[in-house]
Amino acid sequence: MATIRDLKLRITAVGNIRQITRAMEMVATTKLRRFQDRAVASRPYALEIEGLVQTLALHVGGGSDNPLFAERDGKRTAILVVTSDRGLCGAYNSNVFATLREYQRANTDRELEYHVVGKKGMAYLHRRVDEIRSYFDDPPLEKMDHRDTAHIAQYFVKLFLDGEVDEVKVLYTQFVSMSRYIPTVFSFLPLSGVADQNGEPRPSADVILEPDPATIFGSLIPKYLETRMYNMLIESLTSEYASRRVSMKNATDAATDMGGELKLMYNRLRQDRITKELLELVGGAEALKG
Repeated sequence: MATIRDLKLRITAVGNIRQITRAMEMVATTKLRRFQDRAVASRPYALEIEGLVQTLALHVGGGSDNPLFAERDGKRTAILVVTSDRGLCGAYNSNVFATLREYQRANTDRELEYHVVGKKGMAYLHRRVDEIRSYFDDPPLEKMDHRDTAHIAQYFVKLFLDGEVDEVKVLYTQFVSMSRYIPTVFSFLPLSGVADQNGEPRPSADVILEPDPATIFGSLIPKYLETRMYNMLIESLTSEYASRRVSMKNATDAATDMGGELKLMYNRLRQDRITKELLELVGGAEALKG
């Protein structure tokens, strides 16, 4: 049975842990608001430019003249796995890894090569695959801006155009709300120009392209790919901090409850000790009287 001294030490330790988790919750909340604003602001632009690319491609033959639209028969797939650099973010990374395992089981016929953003993903894949093709850690995800993510997009475009891979997938976490974030495998390349976001054929309409389609695609497609990559990475980062905020809040609440239970045990044990000492004094006094 724990002594009063042991309980006092445990109460102090739990209180210190609560202060730490509370501070981490506040930091995560602050950063979440900042990255959420960036994610929400970038999403409409990314979706609109994606719709524009698909619609224009539909009207010029599905983009068949552009190599980025070319569907290939090869089985080489590059997959970019986006995780966090730090832990203490709940099931965020575990959900990403579970989605990756599902994708691997569903695509056993393909030759997967792995590319990673985040130290947790690097550590996970390093123990499970023979080779990791690239690791984007400079700068870390939290400090990446649009220029850095554009370089990542250009890197995969070059791999695809050089014929080193036949398709490019991005496993990221889609930010839906403060309490909902979904690991998603997004088809980055090749581009598709015949369907909307729900997979339905886009309605046709008469359009006039000025200048020619090649010039339009030459300037529009790189901008779309860079914007889409930025949006996916910033949504993953937002999801990470949303998960960390919830995790730290749960830890703070658990520490508060544990501290209350320990204080109750401490008070009971202290009261029992006082009662016992009083009984001993009374018993001693009665013995002297006798």
